[in-house]
Formats: sequence, C-alpha cells, structure tokens
Amino acid sequence: MAQSKFRIGIVGVGRMGANMARRLHDLTYQIVAVYDTEGSRAQALAEELGCRAVSTPAQVAEPADTILTVVPDDAAMRHIYAPNTADSLLRHADDRLFINCATLSPALQAEVHRLVEDRGGSSLEACMASSIPQARQGTLYLMCGGRREVFERATPLLKDLSAHLRYIGPAGDAAKVKALVNMVMNANTAALAEGLGLASALELDLTMVRDVFSQTGANSRVLETDGEDMQQRAHDCYFSAAHAAKDSGIACSLAAQVGLDLPLAKATYDQYRRLITIGKGEWDKSAVAELTFKERLAR
Repeated sequence: MAQSKFRIGIVGVGRMGANMARRLHDLTYQIVAVYDTEGSRAQALAEELGCRAVSTPAQVAEPADTILTVVPDDAAMRHIYAPNTADSLLRHADDRLFINCATLSPALQAEVHRLVEDRGGSSLEACMASSIPQARQGTLYLMCGGRREVFERATPLLKDLSAHLRYIGPAGDAAKVKALVNMVMNANTAALAEGLGLASALELDLTMVRDVFSQTGANSRVLETDGEDMQQRAHDCYFSAAHAAKDSGIACSLAAQVGLDLPLAKATYDQYRRLITIGKGEWDKSAVAELTFKERLAR
C-alpha cells in the first residue's frame, strides 16, 4: 500500500507515540490527527507536524483510516475503546485499521480485537521491544498479533517504523511474548543492580567489574544499556520503573493463570513496586540500583 493511502491518527503522543509520529512525518506519511490526555502535549506535536490536535479519541478515528494507539496501560486502553460512548475510538471503527502498540494484558488485546471487528474494523497488536531513540529512528522491534491478512495489510507502514518485524500469531499472542521479554529484561536489570551493588559494598572498582561482566557469563543486554547508568546514578527515563512493574505484573498474572510459580519474576516485581512506593516510579528502570547500593539505601 502506498504511503499516500494511509491517513494516520495517533492516540497517545508521549515519548514513544510522538517520536513514531515524527518518524512517519519525516517519511511523508499523512498524519491527520493526534490525541493525548495531556492536551498541551498533543497541541505542541500538532503544531510541529502540521496536523490537528483533537479533544477525543473518536475525533482521531473519524478522519483517519489507520489509527496507532500508544497508551500506558490496560486502564487507558479500556478508556479509549469503551463501548457505547461518544468519545470512543469504536464510534468510527468501520473500515478502519487500529494498530495497538502498548504493552497490555493479552486478554485485553484480544478483547479490543473483538470489539473492533464487531464494528467492521480491523485490529492488530504491534508490541514494541525498543525505546525512544528507536521510535524516532524507525528501528523498533515489533511483535504483531492478529489476523495474518491484517498484518500483511499493515506491513508497509510497520516496516517504516521497525528494523525487526515479526508476526507472532492470533490476537493476544504478541502481548504474551512481550510480557515474557520484559519479565526477563526486568529480572536481568534487577540482577545486574544486585551485582553492582555488592561490588560497590566490597569496594571493588565498578568500571572494572562491568568490563569483567561483559566478557563472561554475567554479560547481558541490560549491562550495555543500564550498567554505566547504575554506576553513575544517571536515571533519565527511557523505560520507567512504573512500566517495568506493570509488565512484570502482567507476566506474574499469566504465570498464576497457568499454575506456575516464578519466584525471580515475583521478586523483580516487588523491587519495582518498591521504587514506585518511594516516589521513583517515573525514573528509568536502572533506578532499581538505588535499592541495592548500600550507600544509597537511606537517601
């Protein structure tokens, strides 16, 4: 499908959604409307991109044929897809394609898929395993769930947003895989924080320890992305502790549904909930190190 055939609306223009919009605008896609619960954020992006900022999700879907949703959690998703309300995306679902990019519970992804199809539209989950720079550069890792033909219809657009694009399976399956990705990532992050925290308490040189980790079985992707930040206490947010808690919580709920006990996932979930409790939920997930470095615990 040619770029000109997509009339794109975006619901949720925080750091990820806004940078996806900028990427598509750079590629001359037609962005027709944006919406965010923080109206000033939507207005600023609309002025930047030369499109409309609207006051309801329904007003995004009305002029668009393809709607990207990039919202933070299940509650926000239920709000924008609320049945039988005038402001809902479902008011203008007929013949629209909805691409849902948030990390949500698999059951809700499947529910949204059904609600959209019941009203004559198409739905696809496109779960992102990437962060803000990749959104801006169009190098996201996207895992997609829904009908295969809908995925193929959306593929030209999704390729322009991603460096890695995978079809996972039916609605809800991509959300399951994304929950597993973030569960393991979060556990790795918490384990790295404990390793560096113990190294600090033992008065070892942390730069040396990180280098040794990188060359041995302690290596991981989060060592690359978070290790120096933990050492330097640089917790500018790319993926928040609150989101880490949410996603580990989704994984723990899935485990409970199938009768599995995941003690590492539970412990990680508890650590990120502690960060929220002490007011650091909007810090980057690397801030879990603030709970493991002995000299930082009282601060």
